[in-house]
Amino acid sequence: MSTRSTIPFGPQHPVLPEPIHLDLVLEDEKVVEAVPSIGFVHRGLEKLVEKKEFTEYVYVAERICGICSFMHGMGYCEAVEHIMNIEIPPRAQYLRTIWCEMSRIHSHLLWLGLLADAFGFESLFMQSWKIREKVLDMFEASTGGRVIFSVNKIGGQRKDMDASMLRSFIADFNDIEKELKVVARTFLEDTAVNSRLRDVGFLTKQQAHDLGAVGPFMRASGIALDNRKLGYAAYSDLNFEPVTSDIGDCYARCDVRIREIFQSIDLIRQAISRIPGGEVAVPFKGFPEGEYFMREEQPRGEAIYYVKANGTKFIDRFRVRTPTFANLPALLETLKGCQLADVPILILTIDPCISCTER
Repeated sequence: MSTRSTIPFGPQHPVLPEPIHLDLVLEDEKVVEAVPSIGFVHRGLEKLVEKKEFTEYVYVAERICGICSFMHGMGYCEAVEHIMNIEIPPRAQYLRTIWCEMSRIHSHLLWLGLLADAFGFESLFMQSWKIREKVLDMFEASTGGRVIFSVNKIGGQRKDMDASMLRSFIADFNDIEKELKVVARTFLEDTAVNSRLRDVGFLTKQQAHDLGAVGPFMRASGIALDNRKLGYAAYSDLNFEPVTSDIGDCYARCDVRIREIFQSIDLIRQAISRIPGGEVAVPFKGFPEGEYFMREEQPRGEAIYYVKANGTKFIDRFRVRTPTFANLPALLETLKGCQLADVPILILTIDPCISCTER
């Protein structure tokens, strides 16, 4: 006769990059239910719109998450720009696209390293993060920062990248692509790695749809939905299709993210080859009045930004729905029926960002 027990998982755990707490209901070693408890790092960032002027709040928005900092700042700026009918210069749109894809690359590489660390493959972890360091070096060269970049502003960008820098980036990404192929081969073909990822944590296409999954977690279950196809920034000028898999297990989520890195490198090459000249920002006057609902594709999936402005320098309401928050219901579904030893791997396969979730 099986014994049912409840054990805590997190908020402090060697595998977890950030504090999430789950109460796991077990029958022997099998998980039958998982109950989440979030709120350990709530910082009240949305409340700060009442105290920070709308032009200053972009610095707060960037600090929702260190990994997605550029895209959080951009999402807020684009929402305000739509309210104020500000059309940013084409060059600024391309710069945003390049930095967005660099963010996606370094986020996915960070995730690959954490995944390798979770199943004890330390050399693979180090190699993934070694490649990621090259992307952070490019961020530092182009923005001055490695975590928070502060190059977004309402009306465009604060910094530009000259032709020589863009050429050097293409050469760097050529090297990264070669190194990534070696790492990808290990993740996708190594027997030991496959034994931890294949046939673990299935999420069907219907479940992903019904539970509102987003990002690579969703696309690994066969749903070809990517908000970059909406055409914000310069994505409407670039050629790409959503990366998907029909398998729906942990291996598929790893495979999708690896292919997305190669896709991001290709998108950066396209953007650099087509980037127009001109200014990177436009001046504006006045205060925003109205509301706008902005959607963008972060590395972890769809992020939603809602801004409501009242015509003063302080915004009435800023609301963010982040990808991890959207993916939690689907994660809980995949945990049902898994073995206790697979719980850390399954949690990591949604690429959890708890600071994003709790803000």
